[in-house]
Formats: sequence, C-alpha cells, structure tokens
Amino acid sequence: MGEDWYEALKDEFTKPYFRSIRNFLIAETRKKSVIYPATENIYNWSRLTPIDKVKVIVVGQDPYHGPNQAHGLSFSVLPPTRPPPSLVNIYKEMKKSVPGFEIPKSGDLTPLAEAGVLWLNTSLTVRAGQAASHSKIGWEKFTRAAMQAVLSRPGGKGVVFLVWGAHAQKAITGFDTKKNKVLKSVHPSPLSASKGFFGCNHFIDANKWIAETHGPDEVIDWTVINPK
Repeated sequence: MGEDWYEALKDEFTKPYFRSIRNFLIAETRKKSVIYPATENIYNWSRLTPIDKVKVIVVGQDPYHGPNQAHGLSFSVLPPTRPPPSLVNIYKEMKKSVPGFEIPKSGDLTPLAEAGVLWLNTSLTVRAGQAASHSKIGWEKFTRAAMQAVLSRPGGKGVVFLVWGAHAQKAITGFDTKKNKVLKSVHPSPLSASKGFFGCNHFIDANKWIAETHGPDEVIDWTVINPK
C-alpha cells in the first residue's frame, strides 16, 4: 500500500471487520481458491494515485474474475489482455466527447491513475470465475474509508465522483455533494451503455468542474492513454 494511504487508513486494520476480511482471505488460500488480483496488486490503486493527487474517483464494483485481467484498478487490464466490453464502451464515450482522444488497443489505465484518477472497486478481491464472490466480506467498509480519506485530506479540495450504475451510486451515499461533484449514469456494460452512458459527457464535465475549483492547470489529460 502507498505510504500516505497506509497512514490515512491504519486505524482500519485493527477493526473487527478488517480482521474478518483477512481471516476470510486466509481461509480462501487454504482451500486453494484462486483469488484475483494477485496479492501484490490488491492495493495497486494506492501506489499509483497518492491521496493528495486524487481529482477524480471512478467507482467500480469488484475485480475482473478471469485470468490475466485484474491488476488493482477498476475497469483496467494489462496487456496482452484485450479491453473488456465495459472498458471498450468507456473508450467509445471518450472518443466521442474528448477532443484528440484515440482509442487505444491496451486496456491499461495506469497513466490515468498516475494523472489523478482513482480507479477504485468497492471490493478489492474476487474468487476466480465467480463475480461478486467477495462482495459481502467487508471490503465495502474499507473502500468507503479510503474514499472518506480523500474527502478529509488537508486543504479540503473536492473531487469528481464518476458513478456508473446503481451499485456505484449506492457506494457514495452520504458523501458531501456540495463540496464534491457527482456525475451519475447507467453502467457502461453492453447491457446498459446505450441507455444513458453514451452521451453522458462525464469526462468533459469532470474537467470543467476541476478547472473551476482546482484551476485550469489541474484538469485530467484523458488522452494520456492514446496509442503511442
């Protein structure tokens, strides 16, 4: 875990719910269950996006449950894995709305994470082949604490929440919507993208808000993942 995140969240590690998460994962390992992402990547989001650099939080649900997919960022996959359907639709919306954006062949969102976009799933692990299999073990409390740590950082700079689908919208219930910008739509999955995700203009609207509140030099360069 990134040092600043560890410092902000260290009190969570001694709470009963977090000990329960740990014991659950140990039990999974003893049963020889395959868990994604790999242990070293569970907190990858924290190393790539320091707390004081977060400008946008993209709330996902749980990691991809297939091999060679999840690496600790919501929606993101590493090469040579091809972008999954939801990420393909995210790219399509970026192409339509962001000037100069070109759809990459890679599904790796690391450059955007380093630019200040926190790609955070509400559950940080999953059993191979079983979507949402770790969604009830307590991760939601921990990732909510992570989001709260961003909102409570010194200086009081707000963030843009991109919450796509009912699960993501529920995950931020109770957060300050006056100090922070919340952009909602349906999920970008093929089942729902045409019902409101396409045309949502979230990537441009996020930058408009960031420019107004953080300054024009702080906007996200969404083209950083353009094909090289």
